[in-house]
Amino acid sequence: MLVDKKICIFTGTANPALAQEIASYTGISLGEVDINRFPDGELFVKLKNNIRGSDVFIIQPTCYPPNETLMELLIMLDAAKRASASRITAVIPFYGYARQDRKDQPRVPITAKLVANLITIAGADRVLTMDLHSQQIQGFFDIPVDHLYGSPVIAPYLKEKLGPGAVVVAPDSGSVKLAHTYADFLDAGLAVVAKRRVDAMSVESSHLVGDVAGRICVLTDDLTTTAGTLVTAASLLKKEGAGKIYAAVSHCLLNDVGIARLADSCIDELVTTNAVPVRNNCNGKIKVLSVAWILGEAIMRIHGGASVTSLFKVKT
Repeated sequence: MLVDKKICIFTGTANPALAQEIASYTGISLGEVDINRFPDGELFVKLKNNIRGSDVFIIQPTCYPPNETLMELLIMLDAAKRASASRITAVIPFYGYARQDRKDQPRVPITAKLVANLITIAGADRVLTMDLHSQQIQGFFDIPVDHLYGSPVIAPYLKEKLGPGAVVVAPDSGSVKLAHTYADFLDAGLAVVAKRRVDAMSVESSHLVGDVAGRICVLTDDLTTTAGTLVTAASLLKKEGAGKIYAAVSHCLLNDVGIARLADSCIDELVTTNAVPVRNNCNGKIKVLSVAWILGEAIMRIHGGASVTSLFKVKT
């Protein structure tokens, strides 16, 4: 139990707006951090507050640019460890490199495991994260991992948008479990799209299992970057007679290609969270919901030694 220890919250440069929202929820001011660069580009970090014996939380999603934000997190963890913090929790709303979670071809790394090792060695005693690309990544850590979900924020919003007979659609086989969870939350039907990846930038959606004709559909996934999976699945749904089409993703990492695809697609609205900064709302086509209260509540419960299980539930 660390309830008698001072709690300190710091943030890197990846998503300071979310960190400020979390701090406001908890009623704890963000700690001061100097983050600068040497002339050769090396990062320099200094925690300006005395954290000896404190319960420290460092908020940093490893989103774009992933190498920079990851390195920044590692250096902040090391700085906190060397400043004699009592416990250090890495709060990672988005865990980068998560798609490299297995050796699926010869001579390739399992980078998600490498990143877990780096975070642990750098000084993290605990990890708080959200919507990992693969559940098994929790097992890559030899320290406690609290894995939260964006669905308690996204599902109530979708509930207001959907009428009776809505269908939650998994845009590929890897998203079936997530889609099933949303279907239960929304009391909706379930459908699955079969996908074949052509290359890193494009996919083909070939078959649909389920009835979507005349029904509102919600495509669910944990993240999107080029929007290829979502847009091709949405096109297939339209061909099968679907009505309005929404997409729900926890992490919106859309690049320029993804923004252009989404703008030209038949997706009416993409609902996401602020776990990573959304730099372009695609002329209002992207709806951003805040997960600050979930992460803030989890921080306070971890600090107080309480359970975070109830944060998985959708409030409807």
